[in-house]
Amino acid sequence: MARRAFYSFHYMPDNWRAATVRNIGVIEGNRPASDNDWETIKKGGDAAIKRWIANQMYGRSCTVVLVGTNTANRKWINHEIIKSWDDGMGVVGIHIHGLRNSEGKTSPKGNNPFDYIGYGNTGRKLSSVVKCYNPSGSNSQDRYDWIAKHLENAAEEAVRIRREH
Repeated sequence: MARRAFYSFHYMPDNWRAATVRNIGVIEGNRPASDNDWETIKKGGDAAIKRWIANQMYGRSCTVVLVGTNTANRKWINHEIIKSWDDGMGVVGIHIHGLRNSEGKTSPKGNNPFDYIGYGNTGRKLSSVVKCYNPSGSNSQDRYDWIAKHLENAAEEAVRIRREH
């Protein structure tokens, strides 16, 4: 049975790449909000956004952060990472800059989003515990193949890491 995951990503620039990863199908993911749904959710303010995120995370055991060029240190990405960790979910990052978007273009690699979040009161960053993978390959197809091959194991490892920490 496929693990159920919450996917966290910067919607506007990375929704095409995120859909590509989600369509691999090795782990079941939440349905992203459409542009119209998201606009309605945002009108409700921060409380409505937090409720929507909590509802999307319900019943999930892992959060997969799909890391694009500008994903790191975004308000709602940080919230999703912290909530996932605090709720006992596994958390893992996968860089997606090397996947083509709807225009066939790749983008520059983004920073590790876990470098911006503290790990409890340890003085360390969450990146000292949580893994963020940069898929290998010389082109978009190679990187897609890497993700297809390793995503399920990365999610399982994230759940194990969370149990241990």
